[in-house]
Amino acid sequence: QVQLVESGGGLVQAGGSLRLSCIVLGQSFSRYRMAWFRQPPGEEREFVAGINRSGGSTTYGGLMGGRFTISRNNANNTVYLQINSLKPEDTAVYYCAAKGSESVQYDYWGQGTQVTVSS
Repeated sequence: QVQLVESGGGLVQAGGSLRLSCIVLGQSFSRYRMAWFRQPPGEEREFVAGINRSGGSTTYGGLMGGRFTISRNNANNTVYLQINSLKPEDTAVYYCAAKGSESVQYDYWGQGTQVTVSS
């Protein structure tokens, strides 16, 4: 059983920064490619960023604009998402997800953490 637990969300003013964390419990963390997604109010979930198992390769969604940085620490089973220069349109529930090496889609999801950006 794999469990993902996000933390670090909250209410922040526009222009501020947040670092979201997601710890993976129950299985070997380094087996999984990790990603962050977000779902703004009333909209569909969208891909924010992904990172390979070693942490040496990252990808970002097309609209993220260079303000997002994904990283991981395999020693403490945690993936991070640093968000800088926050904008009101970044308001969303942010989810982390894990994908095994042979999976086509993300197999495991966290419960989400709310990020609200005030103008």
